[in-house]
Amino acid sequence: MEEPQVRGAAVDDQTRCRHYAGPLDVVAIRFFCCDRWYPCLTCHQESEEHAISRWPLERRAELALLCGVCRRRFSIEEYLLADACAQCSAPFNPGCAAHHQFYFET
Repeated sequence: MEEPQVRGAAVDDQTRCRHYAGPLDVVAIRFFCCDRWYPCLTCHQESEEHAISRWPLERRAELALLCGVCRRRFSIEEYLLADACAQCSAPFNPGCAAHHQFYFET
């Protein structure tokens, strides 16, 4: 599987961006609307000319998230239940849950 290109205002190689650059900000998302990877919704908005569309509820099995530490891809379903990467144990920012309504249908 080819390494995804994470776009946006990247700060480092663990997918942090200038908007979210804390130690736990290590997840990138493949946006449903354009099939491009970004660290956050603001990076998407700054780079694309279309509106964000959310992942449909019935597509939660899609590999749409990327751990910036170990580069493992994982499903939306897995991400929504996890607080850390299943492969490398890198913890995820719990504050990201406040943005789930922008990425995923409920």
